[in-house]
Formats: sequence, structure tokens, C-alpha cells
Amino acid sequence: MSQKSQSLLDYLVENEPSFRKARLPALYSSFAAQRTLNPDGYAANLSAWRRALAKVAKSGLAPPPTSSSKPSLFVLNTDERLVSAFETKQYGRPLSLGLVIKEAVENKELVPLRNFLEQKESIYSRSWSVWGLAGWVLKTAGVTDFLKGSGDKVPKGQFVVVENVEGAGKAFGDGIKNKERRFERTFTRAHFAKVFNDQLVEGGSELSDTDMDVLLVFLARDKQMIDYDGKTVKIRDGEGEPEGLTDEDASIAQLKELLASLTHQTLLLSKRVEELGAQAKEAVTKQNRVAALAALKSKKLAEQTLEKRYATVNQLEQVQTQLEQASDNVQIVKVMESSSDALKSLTAKVGGVEGVEEVVDRLREQMADADEVGKILAEASGTTVLDEGEIDDELAEMERQEKEKDRKKVEEKQQREAEERAKEEQKEAEDLRKKLEAIGEVPDSAPVKDKETDEAEAIMGRLTLG
Repeated sequence: MSQKSQSLLDYLVENEPSFRKARLPALYSSFAAQRTLNPDGYAANLSAWRRALAKVAKSGLAPPPTSSSKPSLFVLNTDERLVSAFETKQYGRPLSLGLVIKEAVENKELVPLRNFLEQKESIYSRSWSVWGLAGWVLKTAGVTDFLKGSGDKVPKGQFVVVENVEGAGKAFGDGIKNKERRFERTFTRAHFAKVFNDQLVEGGSELSDTDMDVLLVFLARDKQMIDYDGKTVKIRDGEGEPEGLTDEDASIAQLKELLASLTHQTLLLSKRVEELGAQAKEAVTKQNRVAALAALKSKKLAEQTLEKRYATVNQLEQVQTQLEQASDNVQIVKVMESSSDALKSLTAKVGGVEGVEEVVDRLREQMADADEVGKILAEASGTTVLDEGEIDDELAEMERQEKEKDRKKVEEKQQREAEERAKEEQKEAEDLRKKLEAIGEVPDSAPVKDKETDEAEAIMGRLTLG
């Protein structure tokens, strides 16, 4: 028994309630006869194994396809490796695993991968069947013979776990509720995978290419939440937007992916500049002039590259803004066109000029208002141009304010020092006054000049001169 197979069973015992240790002997036994002898027990065993297979696939612990080392979370690969993964010394091999897979396929809980990807009809359609347009695929894979047989043998194939795909579809639907703008809803396939991977799977897992193909087909065909042509993905807005993808959608998706890539590069370059600056300072501290120069040269090159990246990002953001404005203009024109048709219909319902002058006047007023709104919208939809001079003035004002703050700090410091000096001089004057009073108490008949008297006269002299 391999460590991997033991870990697989341990995972189910810990995470799947129906795989309690007390039930393992029954689950690993051949329970086909229970279909007639004990229907409830038969159904319970089938249900437990179906949940177990879905959970094992979703965890990434199931054996990956032979063509890839990366596990699939939505596709279960059934072959001898899967049976061996469940095999243990204590319970042996799961004798009814083939029967479980057969029942799951017939109930559309497991769907052959190729059939799932190529079928045009939704898997929820009543006319959909594993024997549909891609039935020849099943026959080629040996699944047809398997489904018609006793079901004890595990077929060799790949099956989409519908439960796992549905869970990802629900998570996707919950995460796109606030995406209203067309630019927010359009992606390339690769960018879509990067943006939504963490939202769709748990535990830091990553969807394989096959998983992504399955999910995109499911969202487009079965849930009708997206439009997808193999390269571009657009989330539907659910507000009457025409179905399908356009050349504009492809351009938006490519621009968005490029902008995301360049933005990521600017973050890496900024971090690189900081690291090289720190290396240069450290080299100077250690008096390593050669290392310091090398670090500064690399830092300078990184800064130049970063500056170019920022310039490119700025240009792409301007293009993005223009595309969004153009898209909004299209919607505005459509609204104005529908409004024009509505006004035309209302005019026809008036039934002529005679006797309805008041209605006609109101209609003309509304038409004038509509034209005025159109002009305002046309003026508001113009391209916004950045005023470089205004930006420079704003930067200069910020620098002036910063210098003013520094000047005030210096003045406040000088004022505090002047106040402290004044306090010291006041204290000296007070001490002098006390000494002079003490000197005045000495009798005139016996004037005596001592050291303190001399010091007092000297201080008085300085004050007089001052």
C-alpha cells in the first residue's frame, strides 16, 4: 500500500461524513446484489461513493491524467490508478467502484469529457444524453461496452464531475454581481483564468487547462452567463445586450490583458529599484566602491525601464478611456434612436393637428428637451485631455507648501530658543536685584566692598551699556 493511497482514504475519513470507519467494509464490498435485496443500503452506498469521488477530485488528490502531472479538479480520470489509490491492506480494493461510475454516468453526475466539450445542447436539456452526437466517442473509449455490461470493471476514461463544475459556476456568479461596465466584463482566456482562479477554487489550488475549458463551456452553454469563442470571454450583463462577441470585444480583452501585464511589471521594477538602492547604500557603508557603482548602474537602468513602462501604461489607460467612452456613446445613440422611435409613435397616435394643438405643443416641448439632452450628452462625451501645465502647477504648489511647512518649523524653533534666552536673562536680572538689595542693607559708615559687590557693579555696568 502506497502512502498516497493511504492518504487518499484518510482524507475521505476526515472530510466525508459518509466514509466513517464503521462503514468502510460495506463501502469496499461488492454491493450490486443490494439493488434488489436492500435498495436503501444500495442507494446509500452509491451516494457515499459519488460524494467521495467529487470531493477527491476537487481536493486534487485524485490521480492526474497520464498526459499531465497537474491534477484536474473538475475531471475524474478513471483507470487502474484510481482503483489503486483507494486500495488498502485492511479493506482491499473497492469492488463496486465500476458500478458507482456506471450509475453516475447514467444519472449525468459524471459526463465523458469529450462528450461534454463537444455537445451543443445543454446538459440540463431533456434531450441531452451520453448517447447523443458524440456517442461514437464513447464507443471508441470503451465506455459503451462498460455501460452495457455488469459494471464491475472500472472504465478507462475521463469524466467531468458535474457537482464540482456547478459549485465553481455558483462561486463565479456570486463574484460578478458588481461588474457592470463592458471593460470590466471582457477578458482573454488567459487573463480570465488569472483573475478568477482564486475565486473559483479553495486552498490555493489552481485550475488546469482542461478544468478551464470545462468551466468556460459550462458557463457559456449551460448557464448562459458568458459569451466565449475559445479566445475571448465576455460576461453577459443581463440587460438586453446582444449575444455573441465582436472584434471590439477581442480588442478590449487584449488591451486589458496587456495593461494588467505592464502594471505587474511596474510593480516588480519598482521593487527592483528599491532593492538596488539598498544594495548601493550597503556597499557605500562597507566602503565597497565597485559594488556601489554596479548597484547604482543597475538601479539607473531599472529606473529608465520603469519610466518607459509607466509611459506605456499611461498611453494604454488613455486608450482604455477612449474605448469606454466610445462604447458609452454607442449605448447613448441606441437610447436616442429608441427615444426617437417612441416620439414618432406618440406623434402618430395624436391623430392630426386639428383640435389637438395643446398635445402638439407639449410634444414639441418634449422634443426640444430631448434635443437639448442629446447636445449635453454629446458635449459631455468628448475625450478628456490632460493639461500637463496644470499638473506641473499642482506639483509646484505641493512643493511650495512643503517648503512653507519647513520654514515655519525653523521659525518656531528660533522663537522657542529666543524665549528660553529671555527667561535666562530675566532670571539673571532677578538674581542681580536680590544681590543689590542685600548690598543696600550694609551700613554707610562701614562701607565694605567685597567680591559680591564688585560682581554686582560689573553686572550693572553691562546692563547700563546694554
